[in-house]
Amino acid sequence: MPRPRKKSPISRRSRHQATGLPADAGRLLRRLTGLAWEYRARSLMVIFQQLVLVAFQLLGLGLAGKAIDYIRYRAQGVDPEIRWMNLTLPTSGSTMMVLGGLGAGVLLIALLRAALRFSATMTAARLSQRIIVNMRSRVYEKLQRLSFRFYDSHESGSIINRVTGDVQAVRTFVDGVMIQIITLVATLAAYLAFMFSIHVWLTLACLATTPLLYIASVIFARVVRPIYLLGREKVDHAVRVLAENIQGIHVVKCFAREGEEIAKFNAASLDVKQTRQRVFWKTSIFVPSVGFLTQINMLILMLYGGWLVIEGRMELGLGLVVFAELLRQFANQISSIANITNSVQMSLTGAQRVFEILDAPVDIKSKPDALRPERVEGRVTFENVAFSYQPGHRILDGVSFEVKPRGCIAIVGATGAGKTTLLSMIPRFYDPEEGRILLDGIDLRDLDLDTLRRSIGVVFQENFLFSATVAENIAFGHPDVDMDQIRKAAKIAAAHDFIENLSYGYETVIGENGVDLSGGQRQRLAIARAVLLEPSILLLDDATSAIDPETEHEILTAMDQAMEGRTTFVVAHRLSTLRRADHVIVLERGRVIQTGTHEELMSAGGHYRRAAKLQSADRQTLDILQQVQGPDTDKALSSMEGGLEAPGGRS
Repeated sequence: MPRPRKKSPISRRSRHQATGLPADAGRLLRRLTGLAWEYRARSLMVIFQQLVLVAFQLLGLGLAGKAIDYIRYRAQGVDPEIRWMNLTLPTSGSTMMVLGGLGAGVLLIALLRAALRFSATMTAARLSQRIIVNMRSRVYEKLQRLSFRFYDSHESGSIINRVTGDVQAVRTFVDGVMIQIITLVATLAAYLAFMFSIHVWLTLACLATTPLLYIASVIFARVVRPIYLLGREKVDHAVRVLAENIQGIHVVKCFAREGEEIAKFNAASLDVKQTRQRVFWKTSIFVPSVGFLTQINMLILMLYGGWLVIEGRMELGLGLVVFAELLRQFANQISSIANITNSVQMSLTGAQRVFEILDAPVDIKSKPDALRPERVEGRVTFENVAFSYQPGHRILDGVSFEVKPRGCIAIVGATGAGKTTLLSMIPRFYDPEEGRILLDGIDLRDLDLDTLRRSIGVVFQENFLFSATVAENIAFGHPDVDMDQIRKAAKIAAAHDFIENLSYGYETVIGENGVDLSGGQRQRLAIARAVLLEPSILLLDDATSAIDPETEHEILTAMDQAMEGRTTFVVAHRLSTLRRADHVIVLERGRVIQTGTHEELMSAGGHYRRAAKLQSADRQTLDILQQVQGPDTDKALSSMEGGLEAPGGRS
C-alpha cells in the first residue's frame, strides 16, 4: 500500500565515476573473484579444455610446418628425414604417401580440435547459464525481502535492467575475465615457448612492438570506460520510457499522445544508439591501429626471418611459416587484453549495480526471537507515531489512538493527509520513526513478520491482479484452499455473479493486471482475495472508490458480514461507508484533528461535518439532475438553495 511517488534515478553516483573505475573497485573485484570461486570446478574444466585446444593448435602448426619443409626439400631433389617432437616420421614411401600421411595427421588434429571446441563451448555455456540463473535468483529473492522504502527511491525500469542486463555483466567476469585471463597467460606462455624454440633473437625482434600494443589497449579501455557507464544510464532510461508507456497506455490514448510517446521512445533509443556508436567509433580506430602495429612485426619477420631462411639458419615451414602464424596469434592475444579490460569495466559497472541490491539493508524483518501468537485478537494501538518518506517532511506526526478488537474504524482526510501511510504501518510496510504500534499489546517489531501479515487482509486503493485464473487470483494468499472457500469469499465480495458469467467461470484466465475486467470487477476480486484469508484485521484503502453506487450497496451489505468479528480499518470518503464505522479518525497534514462516531462528529462541527455536508449536497444534486431534464434543471437547482450548508455558513 505504498504512497504514490515520483521515482528518483538509481544511479546518480555513476556520473561522478565517468573518469575511471568505481572508488570501491578493489572490493568489487574481490567479491567477483569470490563469486568465481563458487564455480571453480566448472571454471577449471573450461580452462583445461581451452589449454588443450591451444596444445592441439600448436601440434597442428608444427605438423603443417614439417609438411611444408618436406615439400621444399623434395622439390630440391632431397630425401629429408622428418623429425618432429623427438620422433622420426616414416618417409620410405612415395612422396604422395608421405604428404598424405602428414595431411591425415593435420586433419586428425583438426577433428580432435573441433570435438574439443564443441565440448568447451557447451561447458562454458552451461557455466554461464548456471551463473546467470543463480545470480538472478539471488537478486529476485532479495527484491522480495526489501521494504517499500527501497522501491520508493528506485525506478522499476532500472531494477528490471539490473535483474536482466547487469546480471549478464556479472557473469561476464567469470567466463570473460577470470577464465580468459588465465587462458591468455597460459596461451601467451605456450606461444612464446614455441617461438623461442624456433629462434630466440627473431622472437625478441618481432616482439619489440608488443609494449606498444599493450599501451594502445590500455588507452582504448580508458577512453571507452566512461562511454560504457553512460550507456548503462541510457539503457535504463529507454527501459523506463517503455515501462511507463505500457503501464500508462490508457492515459496515452485518452489524450491522443501516441505520436509524442513514439518520439520520446525513439529519442531514448537514439541516445542508446549514439552512445554505442561512440564505442564503435573508438573501436574502428583501435582495431586498425593494432593491425598496423602487427604488420610492423610482420615486416620485421619478413626481413629478419627471410634472411635467416635464405642463409640456411632457419627452416621455411617449421621456421618462417609457423613463426608467422604464431606471431599473428600472439598479436591477437595481446589485442584481446583490450576486450578483457572492457569486460572488467562492464563487469564492475554491472556488479556495482547488482550488489547495490544484494547489499541493500532489509530494514523490515523479523527478529531472531520474534513472537508467533497462535491467535490475534485485533487490538491495535498507535502511540505517538511519527513517520516521513523524506527527512524533514513528516507524513504522520504524533498519531495516537486505540482500536478495540473487532471494532471498525474509518479514516478520513484530504489527499496527502497520511491515510494510506497510516494503514501501511499496520502490516509493517514501513516502521515508525518515532513511537510504536502495538497489536494485542505487543510491539509490531517483536512479532514474526509472516505471522503478522497473514493476520491482516488488505485491499489496496489500486489493486494488482496476476495473469492467472480468477480462482488463482482470489486464492493468491491461501493457495491450498478448495473451491467452496473461494466461492464463499467471492460471494462476500459480491463477485460471484459476474465471475459465473465469464467464459470459463472461476477458471477464466484474466489478462495482465485484470485488463479484461472493469475497475469494479477488479476491486471485488481484490476484496475476495483479502476476505479469503479470514484475517483478524482487515484494511480497506478506499476499497469502494471504483464501484458504482448500486454495486457499492451490494458490497457494503456483504462486507458487514466480512467485518463481523474482525478489526477493520477503512479509508473512505462516502457517507455510506463512514456510517458503518464504530469510530472515525480525521487526519489533516499527518495529525489527528478529530475523533468520534459519525453522529458525534456531525454534531461537533469542523472539518468532518463540512465534508459530509458537501458530499450530501453533491449526492442530492445528482439525484435531482437524474430526474429532471431540459429547462426544469435550473428550477431544480434553485429549489435546493437555502437547504444546504456551505463551509462558511448558509449558501
